[in-house]
Amino acid sequence: MTVSTPLMKVRIGIGSVGLHPESPGTEFDEFVDALESRGIDSLWLPDLVSAGGVDAITGMAWAAARTRSLKVGTGVIVLPGRNPALLASQLATLAVLAPKRILPAFGVRAATPAERQLYPVDGVRAEVFEEALVVLRRLLSEPEVTHHGTHFTLDGASVNPRPSRPLDLWLGGRAEVGLRRVGRLADGWLGSFLTPDEAARARVTIENAAREAGREVEEDHYGTNVSIVLPGTREDRVTAMLRRSAEQRPEVDPEKLIARGWDGARELIRQFVDGGLTKFVVRPAGPVEDWPAFLDQFSAELGPLEN
Repeated sequence: MTVSTPLMKVRIGIGSVGLHPESPGTEFDEFVDALESRGIDSLWLPDLVSAGGVDAITGMAWAAARTRSLKVGTGVIVLPGRNPALLASQLATLAVLAPKRILPAFGVRAATPAERQLYPVDGVRAEVFEEALVVLRRLLSEPEVTHHGTHFTLDGASVNPRPSRPLDLWLGGRAEVGLRRVGRLADGWLGSFLTPDEAARARVTIENAAREAGREVEEDHYGTNVSIVLPGTREDRVTAMLRRSAEQRPEVDPEKLIARGWDGARELIRQFVDGGLTKFVVRPAGPVEDWPAFLDQFSAELGPLEN
C-alpha cells in the first residue's frame, strides 16, 4: 500500500507472518497471492537458514514469479560469507525478470549466534563486507569488472543478463560505524530495534556520511522494521518478543521498541515518518494463526495512513 506525504510516499510492507516452517507447501503460494490481491506493497523474507521456512533468495524468485506488482525484498540477507559474483548473478536475473520489484537489503552478520556460524569469512568481517558490496555493485552496473582487492579477485568478470537500471542496494545496521557505511556505500537504509528518536538521528548520521563521501542517499530511501503485538497474541509470544528486543538493545526499554496493537502501530509509524523515515516492514510478534484475517486488518488499519 502507498500513502502520500507532502514530499515522499510512505510504503508499508510485511515481514514473515510465521507460516509453517517445516512444510510451507501451498500456504506460501496462498499467502503471496493474498498480498498481491490486496495491493500490499512488499514482502520481506528473512535470511534464517536454521529457523526453517522459505529461503530468502528462492522465496523472492518464487513470489516474484507468481505476482505482477508485489515487491519482494530481503530483511536482511547476510553478505559476508557469500560469493558476491554468484549473488550478483542471482539478483541481476531476478531484476530482469521482475523489473523494479526486487529489493535487496544486506547485513554484516546474522542476528543469532547459531546463524553466524553459517557465514564464516577470512579476515576482518566488516572489511570483507565492504569489499563484497563494492564487487556486487560493480557487477550489477558494469559490463565487465576487473577487481584486485584484499579478499576478492576478478578479471574480466561479467553478469548477464544485467538489469538496464542498477538495483538499489540497501543496508541494515544501527551502530554509528554501520550507519556511516550506509552513507558511504549504500542506496538506502532499513533499520531495526530503534526508537523513533534514534531513527531520526540515524538518518542525520547517514546523510552526513554521504555528504562527506560526495554522494547522496535519496530522500525516501530510509526505513525500519516495526514489530507489532496483535490483539489476542498469546502472552508467551509477547514475552518472547520483549526478550528478543532486550537481547538486541539491553539499554532500551523493550516496550519502546514494539507497537501494541494497530493503534500503537499507526502511532509508531507516524513518529518514524516525523523523523524522516518512509519505508516500513511490519513484523508480528510470533506466528499469525489466521493470516488472511491479519492481511485484511493490515490493509484496513495501516492502508489509510497519512501525515
